[in-house]
Amino acid sequence: MSKPMDLGALKVGSYIIIDGEPCRIVSYDHSKPGKHGSAKARITAVGVFDGRPHPFVGPVSTKVDVPLIDKRNGQIISKQGDTLQIMDLETFETFETSSVEDEIKEKLAQGDIQGREVEYWKVLDRIKIVRVKG
Repeated sequence: MSKPMDLGALKVGSYIIIDGEPCRIVSYDHSKPGKHGSAKARITAVGVFDGRPHPFVGPVSTKVDVPLIDKRNGQIISKQGDTLQIMDLETFETFETSSVEDEIKEKLAQGDIQGREVEYWKVLDRIKIVRVKG
């Protein structure tokens, strides 16, 4: 899910959808309106799931999609290879994901992880584990 927003209203740290990929803005620069056109914004954003930079240039009045990020808590049930099975702590729904932040992979590689609580983000029907609690 996403909502439309003016490109000029975004700032560093905001999220934007570029080419179908939810991204976090790491660089934002805009120029003044000139003799032949409106003000332009230059954005560099890093993909939430792929980690690659995504550039975007457009007028500040352009409507862009901003992803709605559902931040939830879950509990690790099991691990098979790189895939983790998670249970949501509110709905008790279970799902599997292999999308995990790199620094969290190191924490999960150490010791017993079954029963550990994690924070995960659900963005555009994709799930990523972003933090281990406790």
